[in-house]
Amino acid sequence: MTMTLLERVITIAMVVLGTMTTRFLPFLAFPANKPTPKYIQYLGKVLPSAALGLLVIYCFKDVSFLKGSHGIPQLVSVLAVVLLHLWKRQMLISIAGGTITFMLLMQFLF
Repeated sequence: MTMTLLERVITIAMVVLGTMTTRFLPFLAFPANKPTPKYIQYLGKVLPSAALGLLVIYCFKDVSFLKGSHGIPQLVSVLAVVLLHLWKRQMLISIAGGTITFMLLMQFLF
């Protein structure tokens, strides 16, 4: 199915509008000259950890510990992430190291 020129322009305009709204709305809702509400400060503290916890759960949801490799590549990769983070305290190095560890294990050992 092909979109007409008008449909493309409308689609791009809606995407731009949605992106700009999500970028500017927080500054309008919480101006700099007013204190940030306590519940927003609380969400700012707990949501990053909650999001990472959900990602970890999502990564392990299809792992079968009773058959196949028993989740060994996943567990080794998580261990690599934890050790790299404790050592370097750099999020990107930890994530990249865990990903590389997992991919190497899957390609060459499992």
